[in-house]
Amino acid sequence: MSHPESSTVRLKVSPEVARIVKPGAPRDAQLAAARGALPLAGKDLLAILFFLCRSSDAEVKKAAVKTLRELPATILSPLCKDESLHPQLLELMVRARMADVDLMGAVVMHPAVTLKTLLYLAQKAGADVLERLAGHQNMLYENPEIVEAIFANPAAEKALKFKLGWQDPEDVSKQEPPQEDGESEEEADEEGRSQAEIEALMEEADHEGLSKYQIALELKVAEKIKMALTGDKEWRTIMMKESNKLVQAAVMKNPRISDGEVLMVAKTRTSSDDLIRMILLNKDWVKNYEVKKALLVHPKTPPPKAFRFITYLSMKDLKELAKSRQISSVVANALRKELQMRIKKSGG
Repeated sequence: MSHPESSTVRLKVSPEVARIVKPGAPRDAQLAAARGALPLAGKDLLAILFFLCRSSDAEVKKAAVKTLRELPATILSPLCKDESLHPQLLELMVRARMADVDLMGAVVMHPAVTLKTLLYLAQKAGADVLERLAGHQNMLYENPEIVEAIFANPAAEKALKFKLGWQDPEDVSKQEPPQEDGESEEEADEEGRSQAEIEALMEEADHEGLSKYQIALELKVAEKIKMALTGDKEWRTIMMKESNKLVQAAVMKNPRISDGEVLMVAKTRTSSDDLIRMILLNKDWVKNYEVKKALLVHPKTPPPKAFRFITYLSMKDLKELAKSRQISSVVANALRKELQMRIKKSGG
């Protein structure tokens, strides 16, 4: 008979699982379960392996770990669709099956996955899994520390890190002038400051007469994302000028962003596909007539999306835009057809 190790874990399990993992359960039943030899539903098997992987019985523990690592993905993947799956079971899958790219992709999407688990994955996973993790931009905006963890992971490819806003220390050192004697050098791998530390930095900079733009030059990517998400209009304006797409998109997530700022993004022809997509997906923003008009003529707006705004145009704007040479030929043709149709309907 084996017992779980001393640390207590509270996990609601089925009666069948409880019979096998409870104190005093027969050792042969635990060993059979650890070897995957019992007819159990996938969720029950995972829960049992979770407890038996922590067993004080070395043979049971070894068998449970082996089974977990060899369990077919066809058993584990469907469990990720169960929103009631306990966060600790998701963490168990990450620790035991980190090389399984598709499974990790499903774990990352689970609503119960914890920041602790995501950070562990970002720190330890291979390149293919990191690509999956980096694809969930909303999660990265909300948890910029994951971006920093990816940067610190030796398995992260440079192309991915550049995409997330990483700067090669060698390139940065080439651009920076040599420091004066006695000037201390910051560690390249310094962790991002907390919100309180950033505020303290701003207060100190204010006393020294530094502008927010000058402060921004001192911030790392994760810190810039934090400021983009929470800062005032001046900070949002500064962060929108950043070349990093994550920082720009974080500005759009700031709850204080105004319709005027959104309109400015929609009117800026160099705005990225991601920013235009974010505006298109926000029903409140696209209710604004001027935003509709700006999206209609923006080169990054997909034509099918642009077409749906044509019927909202006033006759005056329709006539002007139909003559414009700055619009794609596909959209321009659709505008001219709409204009002809309205003229015909009005009897003109």
